[in-house]
Amino acid sequence: MLSNAKIVDQIEVAPQMLRDLLAEMEPQLLKRRPAADRWSAHEHALHLAEVDPLFSVRLDFMLAEEDPAVVPYIPPAEDERGALLVRDLSHGLDTFESGRERLVQRLRTLGDDSWRRSAKHPDYPTYDVRIMFRHAVLHDMLHCYRIEELSLKKDWT
Repeated sequence: MLSNAKIVDQIEVAPQMLRDLLAEMEPQLLKRRPAADRWSAHEHALHLAEVDPLFSVRLDFMLAEEDPAVVPYIPPAEDERGALLVRDLSHGLDTFESGRERLVQRLRTLGDDSWRRSAKHPDYPTYDVRIMFRHAVLHDMLHCYRIEELSLKKDWT
């Protein structure tokens, strides 16, 4: 089983992986959407920066209350319509990185009991701090993978 420390390690490396992937991408392609209803690399990156504070808020909630109810995150409709395209990428990346640094410092201090703190999530029969941060890692990697796909894509039809 992946240890809590390894989950935190993955949480920690995501901002650098994101920066590396974006740096490898042709600048003129950063904001290009592969289809009208699909996000660009710019949007995937800013989405990660946008949702990242949610994890700290949920952690606070889960540590402070017994089995609280968690509300699933749904991206705002304006994000789907391109609102992230007008936001500053550099600022978003800096915000993501600094937020992650604070989160990692905090996660490294959590004891085993804190990692097992549960919440009620409408989509999952079981949900706790460990699952939440494992999901955070998977979420980061999903969006990084989408950026990698966009970077390597040959046909932009």
